[in-house]
Amino acid sequence: MRPPFGIYLHVPFCTVRCGYCDFNTYTATELGPAGGAKGASVATFVDAAISELDLALRSVGTDRPVSTVFVGGGTPTLLPPQDLVRFLDAVRERWGLADDAEVTTEANPDSVTEESLRVLADGGFTRVSIGMQSAVPQVLATLDRTHDPANVARALTAARAAGLAVSLDLIYGTPGESLEQWRTSLETALSLEPDHLSAYALTVEDGTKMAARVRRGELPMPTGDDEADKYELADELLTAAGYDWYEISNWARTTADRCRHNEAYWRSHDWWGVGPGAHSHVDGERWWNLKHPATWARSLAEGDPAAEREALTAEQRADEEVLLGVRLREGLPTDRLEPQGRRAVAGLVADGLVDGREAVRGRVVLTRRGRLLADTVVHHLVGSAGA
Repeated sequence: MRPPFGIYLHVPFCTVRCGYCDFNTYTATELGPAGGAKGASVATFVDAAISELDLALRSVGTDRPVSTVFVGGGTPTLLPPQDLVRFLDAVRERWGLADDAEVTTEANPDSVTEESLRVLADGGFTRVSIGMQSAVPQVLATLDRTHDPANVARALTAARAAGLAVSLDLIYGTPGESLEQWRTSLETALSLEPDHLSAYALTVEDGTKMAARVRRGELPMPTGDDEADKYELADELLTAAGYDWYEISNWARTTADRCRHNEAYWRSHDWWGVGPGAHSHVDGERWWNLKHPATWARSLAEGDPAAEREALTAEQRADEEVLLGVRLREGLPTDRLEPQGRRAVAGLVADGLVDGREAVRGRVVLTRRGRLLADTVVHHLVGSAGA
């Protein structure tokens, strides 16, 4: 039986580039004249994206109802909501949507209105993921986020009124952010009672504006201990408020509130990534598209926008199953480990990184401390023979 099939759409446009961001995104200034190329501008992007769906249809066939659709970026809601619905309609026309399909778009709180959210909901979207990041103006300024913190509540209320499920995305570990400021962001987010919360540790990526500021001494480099304290605080507050972690950086009110599209990534299901720089995984093959919107659009018109392709070996697939599986609340069955990995489990339990009761039941499930040291756990489970 083939695994569930999802569609991801990468919308590469942003109004401004945040100082911490190394995603494949572009402002109008950065695109310049190339933004006028067919498919490389807001006005023509969805037409090109739909033509990539035609490419996908020829590759995977029609017998795969789509279980999840996720529109990310960038700022997807810079596109007119009618264009996002038109893309979803194109998915529906080619494959059909599963009866319980999850359809999500990311959104900047300043880029949605009551009307735009109603258009999305009426067109078949079921969920919106709002980029809150922080409730503290000083922290948002360090991140170069331009939205008004008060607009998070406005956007969430409008989404709820439209019948959409709501997730809030938070970032912790911003240079200069105190533990109390992080507590303020968490408590503010919880007061809005979203269905789902994501909390990601900030990584200062080479080549970003923030990395340059850290290098010049204008901002302090985040420390691992500080980020660990903030993760523990997040888990304490979210758990007390009735949210359960189901992946290291994600919490949901109920199992039904989990992001099933992201779960498909962690479970190595199949998905086709549409758009510049988007990654795909279908029937054991993985590929990723050319990154620049104009280059992607031109190569798509010529028949193939992929930059590179790879087929994972059996060993790589096994290692990836461990890497991704241990991140999940359900954990990883120990019988999926190689013998040296199974031998390592007892030591990980003794170190407080793996839940002992779950290990007895035949599953590797991380403790809270284990979630903080997940890379160490994976190293022992897949590399202990050579350690």
